[in-house]
Amino acid sequence: MKQLIINADDFGLHELINEGIIEGHTAGCITSTSIMANGEAFEQAAQMAEQHPGLGVGVHLTLVGGASPVARGDIHTLLTPEGLFFPNYGQFIARYIGGKISKTHIEYELRCQLQKVAGRGIRITHVDSHQHLHVLPGITEVVGKIAKEFKVNKVRIPAEPINFLGAGPFRMSRFVARAALTGCSWLARRKYKKGSFSAPQHFFGMLAGGTMLPPALQYVIENLPDGVSEIMVHPGKNTEALRQLFPWGYHWQEEMTALKSKKIADLLQKEKIKLIHFGELEKLQ
Repeated sequence: MKQLIINADDFGLHELINEGIIEGHTAGCITSTSIMANGEAFEQAAQMAEQHPGLGVGVHLTLVGGASPVARGDIHTLLTPEGLFFPNYGQFIARYIGGKISKTHIEYELRCQLQKVAGRGIRITHVDSHQHLHVLPGITEVVGKIAKEFKVNKVRIPAEPINFLGAGPFRMSRFVARAALTGCSWLARRKYKKGSFSAPQHFFGMLAGGTMLPPALQYVIENLPDGVSEIMVHPGKNTEALRQLFPWGYHWQEEMTALKSKKIADLLQKEKIKLIHFGELEKLQ
């Protein structure tokens, strides 16, 4: 049997992303999303979540990019002199490996993020993270501890198979990053399993991050293994407007269109794939 979670990241980051996610859920095949407590459009996202109870909502834990909802002095090792998170995982990891990041600050920040989401009455289905930092050694244990405080026991394990090529486009930087991420994810899976967390058996979306266009999405679905899989997607509206704010090279509008297409809906039906969200997982695979 094949079960599939299609999870849209970055809920709450921007209104155009929120709108794309909800449209991809109501008119397409998105079953799950992960909300950013520090996103500028968090309140809108929280309201949308209330209006769409069939959409599973996890927390997109964030330690890089943007501002923190926590007072600067409480988490100063996580912040630049301007009081913002470091802009990307490269800078964060370099400081983390160098011992310049306090795990106490990480724990405090992430607990506040979960509290903010839970405080809006959202039933948290799972945790994942911006740029996948929740699978880093040391941070895995912190996330596991805090998530359990909020009775959350589902997690993303972004271990895309290293022999999975997909349908392109092929970017060498993504291959390199995936190799490191998959290695960390293998280790993280063991630790989360020890903590009685559940996770999908399979993950796709790293190579095609931001470019989950029709050929890539179709290829994953046609080659989906048995068991439970997650596909990570990044839908939104008005790609050009979003690229002015987030220069990641993503194709937000195009992903949303793909997720709404009749061709994809028909393919899911043809392959007899059951769509679920993280809240419907039974046990760690």
